[in-house]
Amino acid sequence: MADGSPEPVLFSPRAPDLAARVRAYNPKSDSALIEAAYAYAQHAHGEQRRHSGEPYFTHPLAVAGMVVNDQLDDATIVTALLHDTVEDTGSTLPEIRRLFGAEVADLVNGVTKLTNLQLSSKETKQAENFHKLILAMAEDLRVVLVKLNDRLHNMRTIKHMRPEKQVQKAQETMDIYAPLAGRMGMQSMREELEDLCFRILNPEGRSSVIRRFITLKNETGDVIDRTVEDIENLLTAAGIDALVTGREKKPFSIWRKLDEKDGEFNRLSDIFAFRIITKSEEDCYAALGLVHRRWNAVPGRFKDYISQPKSNGYRSIHTTVSGRKARRVEIQIRTEEMHEVNETGVAAHWSYRDGIRFENPFAADPANWLQSLREDLDTAENPSEVLEHVKLEMFSDQVFCFTPKGRVVKLPRGATPLDFAYAIHTNLGNSCVGAKVDGQRRPLFTRLRNGQSVEIISAPGQTPQASWADLVVTGRAKTAIRRFARLEERASQIRLGREFARAALDKVDKSLSDRAMATAAERLNFSDADDLLRALGAAEVTGNQIVQALYPELLSLEELGPNTTRKDGVIGLTQGQSAQAAPCCKPLPGERIIGITWRGRGVQVHAIDCPELVAFDESPDRWVDLRWGAGESLGNHTADLVTTMANDAGVLGRLCSLIGEHHANISDICIEDPKPDFYVVRLSVDVRDVTHLSRIMTAIEADSAVTEVVRERRSETRS
Repeated sequence: MADGSPEPVLFSPRAPDLAARVRAYNPKSDSALIEAAYAYAQHAHGEQRRHSGEPYFTHPLAVAGMVVNDQLDDATIVTALLHDTVEDTGSTLPEIRRLFGAEVADLVNGVTKLTNLQLSSKETKQAENFHKLILAMAEDLRVVLVKLNDRLHNMRTIKHMRPEKQVQKAQETMDIYAPLAGRMGMQSMREELEDLCFRILNPEGRSSVIRRFITLKNETGDVIDRTVEDIENLLTAAGIDALVTGREKKPFSIWRKLDEKDGEFNRLSDIFAFRIITKSEEDCYAALGLVHRRWNAVPGRFKDYISQPKSNGYRSIHTTVSGRKARRVEIQIRTEEMHEVNETGVAAHWSYRDGIRFENPFAADPANWLQSLREDLDTAENPSEVLEHVKLEMFSDQVFCFTPKGRVVKLPRGATPLDFAYAIHTNLGNSCVGAKVDGQRRPLFTRLRNGQSVEIISAPGQTPQASWADLVVTGRAKTAIRRFARLEERASQIRLGREFARAALDKVDKSLSDRAMATAAERLNFSDADDLLRALGAAEVTGNQIVQALYPELLSLEELGPNTTRKDGVIGLTQGQSAQAAPCCKPLPGERIIGITWRGRGVQVHAIDCPELVAFDESPDRWVDLRWGAGESLGNHTADLVTTMANDAGVLGRLCSLIGEHHANISDICIEDPKPDFYVVRLSVDVRDVTHLSRIMTAIEADSAVTEVVRERRSETRS
């Protein structure tokens, strides 16, 4: 039409059917809105086809049907119908907003943004996009509900795509969407997504599981029907009204258990899973008692997620017993309301019954988890840390531990007392010096188990150690430790930079001041004085650069470079010859020297004991007798030192301060071969002469933390 609205389209007979399905659980539903969205999407997609050759509109219609199965609200259903219109057709968001309202337009926009995120790209970009995914989820979780159903339908029909595209989408789904569904409490969707991916990523593994499972069924007969009948008879005799079901686990779930437990296939306890769905919580525990009296419980295979629910709202009792013919089976016991939350997760927040939102008392609001996650992610500086944090939060099974006062702390499997401390408060984690587990002192690397009581021992002066990052498993703890390490490193570099700056300024008889450093920072294009000092401490700039920025008129000698000597500084040159210090030995005033002539390059000055002179034994005509001039000791020369020192706090800072006290400047520093007890530091020190260097080396050797200091000379000639 001229006004931009779509041409009228006759409603498909299926449009009223979809609206009727919604009215069955929500009599107050706006059927006209749903039918209009149906017609709009059908017209917008027009003759578009899927890879299978089917009309493209079959996809959004299927997604809408899946959303209806979860009994969601009209806006989510309409969004499911329209979710690809802006991305794949000529439709626009303003048009969607005008025709279907702001709420639907915002939801469609959110789904479109998620679709455009290339989550399977390189890690850094993947991490950045994952952060955007979390932000979109936090704005309205219905966006991710539509996206997850969209991905599930695409995975169900993925066989029509190119093989390489199938692998890409399956890996992306396995890495991100499947665990996301699980973290949102949508367990059935997670299991189906994982198994669909398993079919593509490891077809041989899946086939082997299925073959072994068929063999097991032939050996055991109809285990499911018989076990269901046994449980029903048990409950009926006790007067407990409950629904009992049994099922086979999906191949990927079985494969994962085999991989985790490294056990025999027929020893797995959850190949067959049985559920007892009762009318009340009291009946859950009564049913548990009956099951344990009828069959032997397997030690260590009992979990009560009713009294200690998972953070995504999951509630159920899990127990494993030795059933028929001593075959282990897992039994899950829950109420009807718990079962609804366990199967649909976050979708339970938007489910309708009889025209009103149904408030399920067991449904945990994942928005709280998302908000907490956003706060943690905002503190991460490295994109790869973002992705690591998200995956750690979503992929982990949980253990429940207690504070001394009885507060429950939920942690991922494999968590340590350090994770426990950081889960309570960052300051407690930073100051942790030890822990008691169930009243006994335990190392900080102890792996915690369900039900343990943990007491954290802290001390005001304690700070996190860099090695802690390898002990913890939670994203919160890793982020806090790395953030503190970065801050400590920066503070150390600033302190070191301040000593370097003081020494460099002392050399030209100038004093260090905040105003001088602020001026130098501005002239060298640093944000502030601390940023400049950090760069100086990290050897990204030199002390001479700071002096030159503040007092350029005082560096006339240095303008020739640290390895260059003035012609009148050495005696023995002929008229017009220039001299340059050899980079291999870097001779100092006070040492015996010799010159080697180079065509077009003047004379290169070597120390008399320089090993490189051997190369010129057959060229005596190139040798020039030289000696230092009387005033050369006032110039600037560099010596390279190699120092081995104890790996203790403050040793390096003490060394740098000592050099500064001797009015020498450190022009370069490099830490090599760090070990737990010692490390090697290479220093380039600007000195006046060999006597000045000798005094500095003597002072360094006098430090009890220094085991050796030697002057280094290079073994290769540089022409």
